[in-house]
Amino acid sequence: MGTVGIIVVYAVILGGMWFLLMRPQKKEQKRIQAMLADMEIGDTALTTSGFYGVIIDITDDDVIVEFGNNKNCRIPMQKAAIAQIEKPGAE
Repeated sequence: MGTVGIIVVYAVILGGMWFLLMRPQKKEQKRIQAMLADMEIGDTALTTSGFYGVIIDITDDDVIVEFGNNKNCRIPMQKAAIAQIEKPGAE
């Protein structure tokens, strides 16, 4: 009974550790996927490198973001490079 009890305790501890470590990661992935799916032209995007820009075109895997007041500063990037989206008019 002692060996089986120790194995059960270790299994419960490992299961608890997995639950505590993996659940927040899955939740964050779902939040990011929902944010990217809700992205629209005209939204303000914060890139992972810290630049703010306006989304002017969206394709399946890429977006084109316009930075600053200069209309010539348009950079295509992967959707994974978007860290945060702000809707126009939302505070």
